[in-house]
Amino acid sequence: MTALDLPLAQEDAVALLTRQTGILERIAVGGPLVGVLTDVATTYEDLVPGSHCSVLLLDRVAGTLRHGAAPTLPTDYSAHIDGMAIGPDAGSCGTAAHTGLPVVADDIRSDPRWARYRSLADAAGLRACWSTPIRGRDGVCGTFAVYHHEPHLPSAREELLVARLTHLASVAIDHDAVVGALAVSEERFRRAFEDNAVGMALTTPQGEVTRVNHALVALLGRPEDELVGAALDDVVVPLAPRRRGARHEEYDATAGSPGGGPLDLVVAASPIMDARGLPRALSVNVLDVTAARAAERERRARAEAEVAAAAAESANRAKTDFVTALGHELRTPLQAITGFTELLATLDLPPDRRAEALRHIGGAAEHILTMVADVLDVSRIETRSLPLSLRDVPVEPVVADVLAMVAPLAAAERVTLHTAPMTTTVLVHADERRVRQILLNLVTNALRYHRPGGRVLVGWSVDEGQVRITVRDNGPGIAREHLGRLFVPFDRLGRDADGGVGLGLPLARGLTEAMAGSLEVHSTPGVGTTVCVDLPAGRG
Repeated sequence: MTALDLPLAQEDAVALLTRQTGILERIAVGGPLVGVLTDVATTYEDLVPGSHCSVLLLDRVAGTLRHGAAPTLPTDYSAHIDGMAIGPDAGSCGTAAHTGLPVVADDIRSDPRWARYRSLADAAGLRACWSTPIRGRDGVCGTFAVYHHEPHLPSAREELLVARLTHLASVAIDHDAVVGALAVSEERFRRAFEDNAVGMALTTPQGEVTRVNHALVALLGRPEDELVGAALDDVVVPLAPRRRGARHEEYDATAGSPGGGPLDLVVAASPIMDARGLPRALSVNVLDVTAARAAERERRARAEAEVAAAAAESANRAKTDFVTALGHELRTPLQAITGFTELLATLDLPPDRRAEALRHIGGAAEHILTMVADVLDVSRIETRSLPLSLRDVPVEPVVADVLAMVAPLAAAERVTLHTAPMTTTVLVHADERRVRQILLNLVTNALRYHRPGGRVLVGWSVDEGQVRITVRDNGPGIAREHLGRLFVPFDRLGRDADGGVGLGLPLARGLTEAMAGSLEVHSTPGVGTTVCVDLPAGRG
C-alpha cells in the first residue's frame, strides 16, 4: 500500500479535490506546463502554510534538473539550482532524482548531502528540504520539493498531500511530453509534406482530396482551392482500374500539365490508420515520370532503329553476297555454253566432235536450269509460297529411286551404297517430289565428300508420330565450328567447285521445315557425317 491509497482528512480531501479538478481541466485544454505545475505547488503551499514548493524537471540526456515551477521561492535561489547535476550528494532534489527515493533533510545546515548548496540555502533563509521523485510513464521525470525556514520533518498528513500532488504533477508532465512529441511529429510531417519536391496529397478514405502541397499545385498548374474537395481520380486519372482497399497501392496515371500536354505520373497511395487500426486518411505521392518515360521511349526507338538499320544492312550484304555467289556459279556453265557455241559457229567439226560439243552445251544448260530451280525453291521457301502436295508416301520406294539415280556417281566415286529397310511399310506425310529432292541432295553430298572405298548408308525409323530418315557416311567429317555454315547458300566451306554449288543443304532443310519437319547434321572429323531428317508420319 502506498501513500496514494491512504485516506485524507475530509477537509483536505474536499480542498484537494476542488484544486485537483481545476488542474486536470487546465491539463485537458492544453494549458502551459509551467502554469499547471505552479498550480500544483501553490495547492500544497495553501494547504500547508509556511511551506515553499519547487518542481524541477529531469533532463535524462544531460543528467540535470531544470526549473519547472517555484511560485514562492526566492528567484535567485531558483535560478542557481536550475541546471544542477543529479548525484548522491546533490542536495535533496539532485539526490532524490539520482536514487529514485524521497530525501528528507530536516536540517540543511547539518545534512552532508547539502555541503555544496548549504550557503545558497542559508542566503535564501531555507533550513529544511524534503524532495520526492516524480515518477512518470518512463520512470523518474522530476522532483517535488517542500522547503521550510526552520528545521522540519514531514508529518503523515504532509506525506499524503505530497503523494497526491506528485502524482498530479506526473500526469501533467507526461501529458506535456505526449503533446510535445505529437506537436514535433506534426511539425515534421508538415515540413516534409509542404517542402517535399514530390507532389503530395491527403485524401479521405473515399478519395476526396483534403490537402495538397506546393509541389503538386506546381506540377498540375491548378490552384489549391480547385484541387481540395475534388476526387483524387479526377485530379490524377488512373490508366487502369485501381486495386482499392490495398494496404499500399501504386499505379500509372495521367493529368494535364500547365503547358497543355499530358503528364506521365506514378501514384503511390498508403492508408493512415487510427488507433483502432481503421483507415483515417490516404497519403498520396504523385511522381512525375514524363521526362523519364519520354527518354525511355526515345532510347527504345533509337535502339529499334539501330536494329532495323543493322538488319537492313545485313540483308543488303546478304543480297550482295548472294548475287555475287550466283554470278560466280553461273559464270562457268555460261562460259562453257559460249565457248562451245563459238566453236560450232567457227569450225566445221566432224560429227563426233559436234555431238560432244552439243553434249557439253546441254550439260551446262541443265546445270544452269537446276541451279535456277534450286534458287527459286529457296526463294519460295523464304516467302512461304512453295507449292506442296502433301499425302502419305511410302519411304522405301523413294529411297530406292534416289539410290538408283546416284548409282553411276557412286560407282565412279568408288563408294558403296547401303540401305537398312524395315520389315513393315513406313509412310511419311509429305510431298513425294520434295522428299525425293531432299534425299537426292543429301546422298549426292555424301558421295561428293567421300573417302576412297567409303560407304553411304540410308535408313529410316518411326517414333512417336515422326519418321526419321538418316543418311550416314564415313567421309572426312566436318569440324564443329563449321557446322553452322552448312546452311549458308553457296558456302562450300572452302571445298573445290566440283563439290557442288552450295545450295543442297540449305534447300534440303528449307524443304523439310516447309513440310513441318526438321533437319539436323551431326559430324565428327575423321569419322563421318550423319544427316537426320524428321517428318510427320503418315496415317496409314
